[in-house]
Amino acid sequence: MAEFPTYESIRVVRDGRFVTLTLDRPEKRNSLAIDVMLEITDALRRIGGSDADGVVLAANGPVFSAGHNFADMAGADLDATRHVFAVCTEMMDTLQGIPQPVVARVHALATAAGCQLVATCDLAVAAESAAFAIPGGKGGLFCHTPLVAVARNVGRKRALEMAMTGDTIDAHTAAEWGLVNKVVPDADLDSAVFDLLTRATRGSVYSKALGKQAFYAQIDLPQDEAYQYAVEVMARAATSDDAQEGISAFLAKRPPSFGQRPPVE
Repeated sequence: MAEFPTYESIRVVRDGRFVTLTLDRPEKRNSLAIDVMLEITDALRRIGGSDADGVVLAANGPVFSAGHNFADMAGADLDATRHVFAVCTEMMDTLQGIPQPVVARVHALATAAGCQLVATCDLAVAAESAAFAIPGGKGGLFCHTPLVAVARNVGRKRALEMAMTGDTIDAHTAAEWGLVNKVVPDADLDSAVFDLLTRATRGSVYSKALGKQAFYAQIDLPQDEAYQYAVEVMARAATSDDAQEGISAFLAKRPPSFGQRPPVE
């Protein structure tokens, strides 16, 4: 993979098969200002086009992310505010569009669009010290766009409770509600993230990338349309080199040797 450029507000480091993207503006509570979101989107696209197998999304400092930077919206006109949320949506879509599994490593408070970012990741592990909120219900700007991602994780009633009350939920509640996969002691966070990402990236890289893409394409379709879509994807996938290798290896009772990779954009 080509070396990443030097970013102002994030750090991107590759270690073997995995890349860690770290929000690194702690003095601004890792707020998702426009320039930060553009950097994240650029880095995700570079990672997506690389031969890395998995991604960790982390943050530095006492807050995971405080969400949008209100300075981008103070006194702004409609075109300017549309731009803020268009940039944010492109970042979220890019995260789910890259072929690699992405695991959020949440060590502290993730609020508003920061909570949306966690909800958008494929998987998430939270430290016991983590907390989550979409607090617009307490103020003058309801969390409309964060609610899109959060509601696709926790269901309608719990999503609306978070959005309407603006209350913070702790890490164990977030796990119970489905916002994160698991909660671990703070000291175990890195090892738990590595373990989950390792398990999520075993097997065929090509098959996993196709599976991620297909999941997001079908999850909100009516069931009959979802099956129609999934049947076609799975039928085509069954003819791929890695699928045929997996089938042959199973029948021959030998370990598979996968070599197929998703196309690099």
